[in-house]
Amino acid sequence: MAMAELAAQPRNEKAVKAAIGALAAKFGNRLVTSQAVREQHGNTLTWIENQPPDAVVFPQTAEDVQDAVRICVQHRVPVIPYGTGTSLEGHINAPQGGVTLDFRDMNRVLAVHAEDLDCVVEPGVTRKQLNEYLRDQGLFFPIDPGADASIGGMTATRASGTNAVRYGTMKDNVLALKVVLASGELISTARRAKKSSAGYDLTRLFVGSEGTLGVITEITVKLHGIPEAISGGICPFPSVEAACNATIATIQSGIPVARIELFDELQVKACNAYSKLTLPESPLLFLEFHGTEAGVAEQSARFGEIAADLGGGPFTWTTNTEERNRLWQARHDAYWAVIGLRPGAKAFATDVCVPLSRLAECVTETQRDIAEHNMLAPIVGHVGDGNFHTSVLLDMNDPAEVATAKAFSERLVERALAMEGTCTGEHGVGQGKMKYLQAEHGEALAAMRAIKHALDPQDLMNPGKIVAF
Repeated sequence: MAMAELAAQPRNEKAVKAAIGALAAKFGNRLVTSQAVREQHGNTLTWIENQPPDAVVFPQTAEDVQDAVRICVQHRVPVIPYGTGTSLEGHINAPQGGVTLDFRDMNRVLAVHAEDLDCVVEPGVTRKQLNEYLRDQGLFFPIDPGADASIGGMTATRASGTNAVRYGTMKDNVLALKVVLASGELISTARRAKKSSAGYDLTRLFVGSEGTLGVITEITVKLHGIPEAISGGICPFPSVEAACNATIATIQSGIPVARIELFDELQVKACNAYSKLTLPESPLLFLEFHGTEAGVAEQSARFGEIAADLGGGPFTWTTNTEERNRLWQARHDAYWAVIGLRPGAKAFATDVCVPLSRLAECVTETQRDIAEHNMLAPIVGHVGDGNFHTSVLLDMNDPAEVATAKAFSERLVERALAMEGTCTGEHGVGQGKMKYLQAEHGEALAAMRAIKHALDPQDLMNPGKIVAF
């Protein structure tokens, strides 16, 4: 078939109606078409408009997913996977309509292999649910984006979080997947072995594919033992630049920090108000160290010396679980705290990632940009791996404010790319960052498009995301 013949099909109302009828016959009341439910399954968290699907199906097994995909493909209707809906770049929108597969009911932990430090889960299992399940076995899953996202969604977006500096991102913690392709075929991408040289690395291909190549129905993830001791605390700095330089020095010195997070002054102010804290309202680093009692004490002391050399401190830390959890809950609530700074405003959240050596430069230039354009935009970041976020607060009914925010986002990406960074460290591409991929990847984007054509020739798997036909 010629490439031109593989182009996405125009919307066909008759086909959509036929697909919904076939799905209703198969799934009964597990298919929902009400306007409210459909809109809940479109983008809701950022400035990107809500584009609801035509229907929502709640599968309970991999076979259900296969049946739904086959019906949709037969009628040339798009399929959009949905975890918990916390993505920020329009990943779950249905720009061409279609059917959303909501994995709410596929939320079982299928197997835990404690001796091998791995487990097998369905895509609807959330990270908090998994860690509650594992707690009694002395194990935990380390990837922790701010929201209580689903493991399937985290895999699809190659998610990260505060622990990435020590434990890596989803690409480092997924061993194998089961995926339903556009053909309706269910494939396994790998075995449970910790490494393999057998064939293409299909697991990494689907991790970060955002549902555009297939629908994930099962994930095998790595686990880690809960550390013997954990210390955590905060360290104020005179400037964001000094905090970033302390981060760089800490990583370069080989201190095995588990978490190192940056808050600028405005983000600290927001968290104090939202989480009822009394943190010093200056740039802060939140840190955590994992290991033995002696080890975490030594690591904390070494970091304190680095901070003092750069004008920071004092570094106050504790091994008290309740105190640490309160701090990290505030970190995870940062998005909601930001909204409180301007009631009624919308938070336009975006992220970039740069090489660690360029972090201080990128963050300080971004702060300057925010000030020059009179924006309210706190900065928070997983600075241990060069990734940081801004959340611009704006009135969506003011075209000038929206234009200013979008222009700022473009400058932020251009700045990161000029420093050999990426347009997104963990939010993913979705709809929001598609336009930057050519500048970031060049000719490699054509290779991505070829893979999409090969696996999804009708462009029915979450169309309008990552690459366009």
